[in-house]
Amino acid sequence: MPSCRNMTTPLRQQYLQIKKQFPEAIVLFRLGDFYETFDDDAKIVSEVCSIVLTARDMGSAGRVPLAGVPHHAIETYLARLVQAGHKVAIVDQLETAEATGQGRALISRDVTRVVTPGTVVEPNLLQDKANNYLAAVAIQDGRAGIAHADITTGEFAATELDARDVLMELDRLQPAEVLYLTKEARERFPYPTSVVLPLDDEAATRTLLEQFRVASLDGFGLGEMLLATRAAAGILRYLQENQRSALGQLRAVRVYATDAFMTLDAATRRNLELVSALRGGGQKFSLLGILDATHTAMGGRLLRQWLVQPLRDRDTLNARLDWADAFFKDTALRERTRAVLKKIGDVERLTNRVQQGIASPREVRMLGASLEVIPALNQELEILAHTSLVLDPVSEVSEVVVRALVDDPPANLTNGGAIRDGYSAELDSVIHASRNAKDWVAALERTERERSGIKSLKVGYNRVFGYYIEVTSGNLGQVPSDYIRKQTLANAERFITPELKEYEALILNAEERLVELETTLFRSLCVEVAQYAPRLLNTARQLGELDVYAALAEVALRNRYVRPELVEESVIEIQGGRHPVVELRLQDTPFVPNDVKLNADELIHVITGPNMSGKSTFLRQTALIVLMAQIGSFVPAERARLGIVDRIFTRIGAEDAISAGQSTFMVEMVETANILHHCTPRSLVVLDEIGRGTSTYDGIAIARAIIEYMHNHPQARAKTLFATHYHELTELESYLPRVKNYNVAVIEQGDQVVFLHKIVRGGADKSYGIHVARLAGVPRPVVSRAEEILVELENGASEKVDSLPVQLRLFSPDDDLRRELAGLDVMALSPIEALNKLFELQKKASGAREGTGSRNSGKGVPKGGATKSAKG
Repeated sequence: MPSCRNMTTPLRQQYLQIKKQFPEAIVLFRLGDFYETFDDDAKIVSEVCSIVLTARDMGSAGRVPLAGVPHHAIETYLARLVQAGHKVAIVDQLETAEATGQGRALISRDVTRVVTPGTVVEPNLLQDKANNYLAAVAIQDGRAGIAHADITTGEFAATELDARDVLMELDRLQPAEVLYLTKEARERFPYPTSVVLPLDDEAATRTLLEQFRVASLDGFGLGEMLLATRAAAGILRYLQENQRSALGQLRAVRVYATDAFMTLDAATRRNLELVSALRGGGQKFSLLGILDATHTAMGGRLLRQWLVQPLRDRDTLNARLDWADAFFKDTALRERTRAVLKKIGDVERLTNRVQQGIASPREVRMLGASLEVIPALNQELEILAHTSLVLDPVSEVSEVVVRALVDDPPANLTNGGAIRDGYSAELDSVIHASRNAKDWVAALERTERERSGIKSLKVGYNRVFGYYIEVTSGNLGQVPSDYIRKQTLANAERFITPELKEYEALILNAEERLVELETTLFRSLCVEVAQYAPRLLNTARQLGELDVYAALAEVALRNRYVRPELVEESVIEIQGGRHPVVELRLQDTPFVPNDVKLNADELIHVITGPNMSGKSTFLRQTALIVLMAQIGSFVPAERARLGIVDRIFTRIGAEDAISAGQSTFMVEMVETANILHHCTPRSLVVLDEIGRGTSTYDGIAIARAIIEYMHNHPQARAKTLFATHYHELTELESYLPRVKNYNVAVIEQGDQVVFLHKIVRGGADKSYGIHVARLAGVPRPVVSRAEEILVELENGASEKVDSLPVQLRLFSPDDDLRRELAGLDVMALSPIEALNKLFELQKKASGAREGTGSRNSGKGVPKGGATKSAKG
């Protein structure tokens, strides 16, 4: 029986051998002017790239699925495949058909690069102002190590954390690709994934030691962080297999602790619309879209990093604010600085492309041009009193680049033209010889016309015959004797001369030599520039920071922001606060600012008011102002006095997780549980309409219990904004001393209602739900019928309340238990005394319920009870 090898064509065998080496990758196989894909790869490419799926005869293998893309458009299709989360192995032809003997033998082919979502280096596949992270995760015994790297910038960092927080950290990083050191972890995280072989502690440590050429990892802070070491080593191993040229960029690993930054879970980042708007608009209508006035790619990436990882260190934040303040106060300095920054390219990524040997002449010239303007930037910085910063212009690089490359070099070296005259004597001589030869050929036509007397004689060139002299048939009798016939045409003959062939050889050899020399010189230039990479990357980092400071100052002045006062005590005091995004989207009406004051005495604000009145905007703007202050930004307010916040939690809006089998209410409760488990007295909690996804009484009970827990639990006393339609909760103010009621002011003018969008003290007593329905465009007959039903319900509730012996209330004014609780000196009770007292009060409460059970068993809904919350 014939073997499998004998059943397929040589081309098929060649493809299958390569595919066996890269089973998880889509193999783009170069065949002439196309990159072809076969079998299942072809089906994927056809679907992702929207190209026709065909078939090709592969001998005994039969017709196999085929999908091809033009080689000149490879980047376009590569981008689609990578964005869809696929790994792609690109197979190129390593020789021409002529080199194999006029195409009779199989052309040699091999993988020239492997592209995965986390190892992309092509500029057109990357976002200028966003990092492209490759992350790795190692989990063991409830702990996890996470490492992440951006091979286009050289960033490499690692941390250890509780395994339950892995998703939150990955959500912050938004990695393009995640490596898992165990197959079991693959299903846990919703990112493009690859599995790498697990590394034991010894192998992981050895990998990092060899990479950094050090004797110990203690200097990086990894000495005792074995899981972080494994994760970092996993990234290095993956790059060794798929992008070896990128290893040189990762010169050190930065160890960070997540508790050095404000914690923001995925729900909070989404609800606050930090980098992307919830309802369309993308980045434009996010906080990042408002704040990003940066001029450099480094600054844009840095601002995004700050935004999703706010600081908790007050000294560092004040240092950032000092920089922004300096640019804010000196408009002329800010404008001059920003004008210089606008001329600077992506020094960070350009440097790394040079190191990897993939930079083009145009990119290297851009790097040099960016460095040339840094002295002008240093002159501007001399004015600043609060700093002695001097940027390193790395003049050695800018000088050699200017000396080596022309002002506007080509994007590649295919035809030369990148190296400046005078840089290389050898190159100059070749260029000189080529120019002389071309000049001789250019003058040949005139010379030969004069010599032969043939006025129509022409000198031409084609790729097959090279240079030739063309004479029409009628003039063949005048052809000089030294002409050698080369080609016969219908109405002419083409000739060559020995001298012409000598000059042709000189020209062609010179062109080939020119490209060869320029390539060698350019590569040597890149090697020389790469030696300065550490200094270049440090300058790039400083340029990014300057850009962010100047941009934040520009936005602050443009939008009337103020510098926040950061204090030690745990307070949030905002006067005239505004929502940074909403106020800019309002065109016809001015934004109504609001105050907020949260401290130990006013711990929880219960905020009531109708829909569309501005409650959610108020909640979000408070959280955003706190967050902006903790990235070092000015804030949209008249005044802001803020203590450092360790976490911001938000539970705003409804979002089903149907695919996970979770309802809106379940999602709400899961997120609320997370808040209650992790909030601290230094946290800010924003809750909007908790409990609305279930029955009225269940909802009220849950909402009340949450507020009581936040108020009473010593580890959970977070500063809280609690917006609700349950007006019954306003009675908590008289029951819990640190709860204060606020509502959104409303003016009623007949049957018209005007929302003032102003938050004022006190509780609301109406929801104005029918009015909101009218504003939303609900058909008039529906609105009118709703008004009739509301009157019926309210009248019915009044009659039933009159028939009840006791008004149903959450809190009875003459409640003996309440008075007894109010009289307790909690701080004076020992733990056992507190437990005994709780047991005693529980027995009394049980007895009270048994004695009044019949009063609460009626089916009528009391006025002032659930009916009011049903209105909205």
